[in-house]
Amino acid sequence: MIDMSVANGLWKPFVVGCNRVTVSYLMFADDILLFLEADHAQATSLETILHSFCQASGLKVSELKTQVFFSPNVLMADRVDLAHRLGYQMVENLGKYLGMPLIHSQAKYASLWDKWLEEALSKLESLKVLRSLRPIQLPGRVAIQSTSGDSSRAYPHGQLPIFDGPTKGDRASVEVNISESTFRKWLHDVPSSGDDNDIIYQNLVAEDKAESTGGNLRKLIVFSGNDYLGLSSHPMVSYAASKAAQEHGMGPRGSALICGYTNYHRLLESSLADLKRKEDCLLCPTGFSANMAFMTALGNVGFLVTGGKPLQDDRVAIFSDELNHASIIDGIRLAERQGNAVAFVYKHCDMSHLDELLSTCQMKKRVVVTDSLFSMDGDFAPMTELAKLRKKHGFLFVIDDAHATFVCGKNGGGAAEIFNCENDVDICIGTLSKAAGCHGGFIACSKKWKLLIQSRGRSFIFSTSTPVPVAAAAHAAIVVAKEETWRRESIHKRIQDFRAFTGILVESHIISIVVGRENKALQASRHLLRLGFHVTAIRPPTVPPNSCRLRITLSAAHTRDDLRKLTDALAECVDVRETELHGRNCYPKL
Repeated sequence: MIDMSVANGLWKPFVVGCNRVTVSYLMFADDILLFLEADHAQATSLETILHSFCQASGLKVSELKTQVFFSPNVLMADRVDLAHRLGYQMVENLGKYLGMPLIHSQAKYASLWDKWLEEALSKLESLKVLRSLRPIQLPGRVAIQSTSGDSSRAYPHGQLPIFDGPTKGDRASVEVNISESTFRKWLHDVPSSGDDNDIIYQNLVAEDKAESTGGNLRKLIVFSGNDYLGLSSHPMVSYAASKAAQEHGMGPRGSALICGYTNYHRLLESSLADLKRKEDCLLCPTGFSANMAFMTALGNVGFLVTGGKPLQDDRVAIFSDELNHASIIDGIRLAERQGNAVAFVYKHCDMSHLDELLSTCQMKKRVVVTDSLFSMDGDFAPMTELAKLRKKHGFLFVIDDAHATFVCGKNGGGAAEIFNCENDVDICIGTLSKAAGCHGGFIACSKKWKLLIQSRGRSFIFSTSTPVPVAAAAHAAIVVAKEETWRRESIHKRIQDFRAFTGILVESHIISIVVGRENKALQASRHLLRLGFHVTAIRPPTVPPNSCRLRITLSAAHTRDDLRKLTDALAECVDVRETELHGRNCYPKL
């Protein structure tokens, strides 16, 4: 069955064949190096052949010394599974190899997810339901681009400068006015529909004459917004929006798949894809709809691959952090309701728990989704550890980078750029309504994922497209965020200021001070309101009971003096020593 041959004192490679199992090998002393496809059935058949040979020859195969080496094109999840089922030790490399060169054929798919995605798209194509985006070419100049590299850098259509530091205009993003009526209602926690002129206001004014300023407006410094870079009031962003509105109007005309997709949208998608270092990008009306669209499209993978009849193991297993955003939770719930996914919730940022869940899960189509920077706690997901687990288990790695995009990383690429794991993140979901100071959401991904989402993501398909002026403004915001690097630096300076003034070791520009009971949080918020600070008390259902908090957000438009005054006011209503920075023991459930 096995014919050994030797030439010039060296063993030659030769072939063994039995029952359609073919393997080439080299022999060195009493060791045999065998090569075959990483398949359990073939490996089991090979074991049978070797044991038959041993019985006939009187030789033995050492179960303890036998090791399995996999070529790089074998998925880590398949390596672990196969080595475990065979009962052999898995090794990372062969060490010195003196025989014939090892040549491994190029894998058709980089991962099993690529294979499943290809199969899902093929099914959609066969059903003739694969949808296309066909941009309408609007006349006029789309992009605003820099023309020089010095401090007098100017832009077409109006000589709009790039600033080297804060200007008076930046304050518009953090200084607001509210009416005396709104102020009184907020102070007394009176429900309001937004109408200032009602009998409730008149009664409150009569009761609080001592505190009345005599004016109609109250100026507040906002420490609760998401305009982290202060770009909503940037002249270049405003100019891009107004020019597009004048030339093309406000209405997007329809959904993106009908007639609402233009060269403006395509340019914005390309810019976001470059920022996230992904092949392509899909714009969505909001960040919420982006997560919903992705989750529903994701659930369709198992449904399509199985011809619409997925068994339990054919469904998609979605592993979600306990503190993920509501849009992720609702998207997973919808995918579950459709019968296409099963949710597994792991403890907040607990990689041991996630590893345990992944190791015991029998489902192959596994996805891990997490906020990169958690909106209510201000802590980062353990991106490096998640990247390691991805290599171990071969899951699809998805992040919601809403609060880190444009703010974190040298280029504003977000959390993955900070932790140097951009290539490990498969799909990055984000928003344009926070640091970009505009509106809308996006999904940065491969072209094939984009095709699937635009064909099966219902919240994308059935929503009106982003208005052209908003797309133009968002593209201008990307240009500014890239050029005015001092804005990111300013945020980090304000983080250091908050640490210095309070002694609280905050991680990010989102500072969540958990005070516990709802009335305590409301009292603290009202105290800050009286002193001119817009800081909202976060209460259930946004956070669990008894984990109410003051959520403070920092902006590039804030000054060191703003931080000093805020922290002084904060010290008057909250004892920092008795509060938690994060409510890590309180987890909302799916």
